[in-house]
Amino acid sequence: MVCEILTLTIPSCSTSIALSRKPPKLKTFPCVTLRIQCSNSSPDVPLTFVKLENDAPLTGGAFDFKKATISLTDKSISTSKKVTLVRHGLSSWNLESRVQGSSNLSFLTETGVKQAERCKEALANIHFDQCFSSPISRAKSTAEVLWQGREQPLVFLDSLKEAHLFHLEGMKNVDAKQRYPKEYTAWREDPANFHVNGIYPLLELWGRAREAWKEILLAPGEHFLVVTHKSILRALICTALGLGPERFRAVDVNNGGISVFSFNKKGEAMLQSLNMTAHMYSDHVYLC
Repeated sequence: MVCEILTLTIPSCSTSIALSRKPPKLKTFPCVTLRIQCSNSSPDVPLTFVKLENDAPLTGGAFDFKKATISLTDKSISTSKKVTLVRHGLSSWNLESRVQGSSNLSFLTETGVKQAERCKEALANIHFDQCFSSPISRAKSTAEVLWQGREQPLVFLDSLKEAHLFHLEGMKNVDAKQRYPKEYTAWREDPANFHVNGIYPLLELWGRAREAWKEILLAPGEHFLVVTHKSILRALICTALGLGPERFRAVDVNNGGISVFSFNKKGEAMLQSLNMTAHMYSDHVYLC
């Protein structure tokens, strides 16, 4: 399939356009410029690039939203912001089906490095003011690949560390289930109530997620890249949407999965994309 870039100046457009190989049906609203590029990975893959000059969404989402959820900063911020979240690439303990938690003994595999490189290529056309990362090795290594060639130094936040899972960490899942059936089952089936010696890891994780959001959103800049782990990503996503720890397993994020949030000046969040993985299987590139 031959890939081309098509730039159209449209005198009128709708707030919702169904993208297909047929000409779009348009309603009358202010003029915008639409830039489209198709994927060359497969003839069955439809249009992959969409951008409007005035950043108005094509899917009917709110623009310049107010009181979307709750403020994550508890005070006004200097400008509206965007945060792109990325989960680290495949780790050695992912591969071995071990409970990882906050351990620093699991490292990025060769496959994980390639996944990080795919993420870098997919985000290459986007300007980020800063990159925040967990200091734990598998996330740190992913961030170093993603951020290579960028001017600003990486910023490591302890608030982005993975959940601490005590004696389960490092154990193969099958062994943990056999040796600690009560704790393992609670972690898998009722994580909000999973506790060890009176400590509830998800309550602690939710607190750190709120702390991380404040550190990120109050930093100078408008667009940030965040590289971290699955459980803290779930907590970041849920806290941004006003969801509690009981909704922890309602969200999933793959290795190399990309999610995007926009924030208004009150620090209120809007989820724009969740767990995007097209770049892991094709040459898909994101423009914004």
